[in-house]
Amino acid sequence: MVRAISTELESRGNYLMKEGDGQLDPHIWMDVRGWMEAAKAIAAAMTELDPGNGAVYDTNLQNYLTQLNRLDEYCRKCIDSIPEDQRILVTAHDAFNYMARAYGLQVRGIQGISTESEAGVREIEDLVNYLVDKSIPAVFVESSVSDKNVKALVEGAGSRGHDVRIGGELFSDAMGPEGTYEGTYIGMIDHNVTTLTRALGGEAPEKGLNGRLGGAH
Repeated sequence: MVRAISTELESRGNYLMKEGDGQLDPHIWMDVRGWMEAAKAIAAAMTELDPGNGAVYDTNLQNYLTQLNRLDEYCRKCIDSIPEDQRILVTAHDAFNYMARAYGLQVRGIQGISTESEAGVREIEDLVNYLVDKSIPAVFVESSVSDKNVKALVEGAGSRGHDVRIGGELFSDAMGPEGTYEGTYIGMIDHNVTTLTRALGGEAPEKGLNGRLGGAH
């Protein structure tokens, strides 16, 4: 039995996001509440495959949901602390739309959903204008995408007299290194939210929700 988690989520309501061309946005893990639904779907599938251990799967699920609920509350508290006009996340590609919808961010990606797509000069120029017009203080690179286009934004804004800095590196299509806190789902989300919150003028502890950030690089 093979079932895609995205199919399970789709059956649970109008959750999945699509681009204008109808292409599915695969970054469903960026909304913690959505990932809680994914965890429920996985536990149900495991119980169906191995009913004798259903109680174990349910216990593990409940423990994990408790941790995810705490993470979701942390995300909301941190992002709510960012000045409203600064809740704008500019990154290398469109990986954060689910996070934006869940937590009240605006997002702009230089590239589309795929890390293999290329941004043109016009897209970069438009984003430079956006940075300057909105007085955005920081943009972000991603661990799985080249930083050259983000650096072009910084240089372009600088040439227009607006000082924008790289606010940090976010995880989009990958987690942190194996064996680190950031190499877990909770650590990855904690890192992303803590990093963007602090760079955009909000309040978040330097070491994150669980005091464990800092071992990924």
